[in-house]
Amino acid sequence: MQFFTNELSNIYDRDEISSVFYLVTEHLTGMRRSQAIMAHNDLLSADAHKGYIKILERLKAGEPLQYVLGEASFFELTFRVNKNVLIPRPETEELVDWVIRSCNTRKGLQILDIGTGSGCIAVSLKKFIPEAVVTALDISEEALEVAGNNALLNEVDVHFVQADILTFSTADKYDIIVSNPPYIGGSEKAEMHANVLDFEPHLALFVADERPLLFYEAIADFAKVSLRIGGLLFFEINARYGIETVQMLSSKGFTNIELKQDMQGNDRMIRANFLDGTA
Repeated sequence: MQFFTNELSNIYDRDEISSVFYLVTEHLTGMRRSQAIMAHNDLLSADAHKGYIKILERLKAGEPLQYVLGEASFFELTFRVNKNVLIPRPETEELVDWVIRSCNTRKGLQILDIGTGSGCIAVSLKKFIPEAVVTALDISEEALEVAGNNALLNEVDVHFVQADILTFSTADKYDIIVSNPPYIGGSEKAEMHANVLDFEPHLALFVADERPLLFYEAIADFAKVSLRIGGLLFFEINARYGIETVQMLSSKGFTNIELKQDMQGNDRMIRANFLDGTA
């Protein structure tokens, strides 16, 4: 592991380097951390050594480990990822958990995930609420290909739709609409790590500073038409605009609006009821 430490010390701290090393080792050799520690000298076969070097070069260039390995863990499941989709985040796991806990007494659910990306939300919801009918929408054909492969990988049936939510309409009705849309303003780029800016898809990340709630407003308007009475709308949000997003939803007739913090103490999620069909 020492050569990993030497090469990556300017990117990761020591604990992160250790974690990265053993994840790479498992990827290359199939050995978990405990096995790798026991077999330390046997890891560096000629083929394994070449694999380590190739991966190191990509990591040194700042590429996220998940893209290098081609997969990410999310909600106890494995998802394939590439440059066409965002890397699933722990905060989004919290959103999925909230949706599942909110639905544990509901049966025959129709669920729509808007801006599905890798499919991590839709696939996880279908996996843990198997009786639900889950639809996932994205504007990107490339992202939908990744999401479709992830549904196959995790052995769930999700219906995928390619569409732009800013113009999309449907006669279908849903009990749950959930979305983690683009919410980072252009002015926030200076605060972001280079490995995000340089490698993750900007289409899924950014929205104009002039309209930070553009997608939230569009999805709320869509939900007013497409949610069944008593349905629930869930958002992952930009912590900067928690209060503004709540106020926007209230102005559009949503009720029982709850703003929830993530484990880091940031305003990160919203749940709202749709109770009035005339809203």
